Amino acid sequence: MPTRRKKSPESACPAPRGTLITIGGHEEKNPDTNVKADAEHAPDAILRRFVQELRGKGPVVVVPTASEEPEAAAQDYIDVFKSLGVKRVEVFNATERADAENEENLKLLDEAAGLLFTGGDQLRLTALLGGTTWLVRLKERYTYDEIVIAGTSAGAAAMSTPMIYQGRNNQGMLKDEIHITTGLQFLRDVAIDTHFVARGRIIRMAQIIATNPGCIGLGLEEDTGVVITEGREMEVIGSGVVTVVEGQAATSTNIHLIEPGEPFTIRDLHVHILGCGQRFTLPVQEVMHR
Repeated sequence: MPTRRKKSPESACPAPRGTLITIGGHEEKNPDTNVKADAEHAPDAILRRFVQELRGKGPVVVVPTASEEPEAAAQDYIDVFKSLGVKRVEVFNATERADAENEENLKLLDEAAGLLFTGGDQLRLTALLGGTTWLVRLKERYTYDEIVIAGTSAGAAAMSTPMIYQGRNNQGMLKDEIHITTGLQFLRDVAIDTHFVARGRIIRMAQIIATNPGCIGLGLEEDTGVVITEGREMEVIGSGVVTVVEGQAATSTNIHLIEPGEPFTIRDLHVHILGCGQRFTLPVQEVMHR
């Protein structure tokens, strides 16, 4: 059983012991049994890496809550994880908030070595899991235990504090085209967008940064992800690129002055394009309140 500890009022917020893996969607799910287990460029490199990162001997839990077809979504991952050597794969699909208070589901979470949130609609994740005992316990485990938490597409977008959940299109050049709410909050002050290059989402990420330049934008291309340790140390994995958008040095924006439906302006964004194996330290600020 994992050890849960309460932080004293005087103590600093500890760096998480858990590992996050956020994936841009459409990751390869057909394991290549002819490659070495540690092959970075195997067709199934991302899910293979997830399995490699597992420290405990407990089950992998698939969370297909975001999907409109949760059984099919879960089965895809059950099949691939078993083919990669995971002995036990379980499913937790919350269809109502009471499911996240159920003792059997909480016990399964306590046993888990890793979890994966599938794609779908990230608003389903926050609406059904936000504020529940299940999510609080998962965050405790992420802080104090060597658990691996992964999310793909919607499952990745829900990991951050500002969460993109709806947009009238992928362009996002007009004020209020993009809707944001609070995500599951495993990453503070980081906004995650997925299918980033394939769907041309750089401008909509820039609008999110314009609304609060203290936030970091993390754009994940398909079949591409990042492994995050200590809450901030990031490594790129997969076949595409990750786009990091920083706004702290922005010199001006008009997002607060224009009317909805007008194009916005922001100057002096910093953009990094990172391929497989590249590392980046997220400039996450320490919590200043307790």
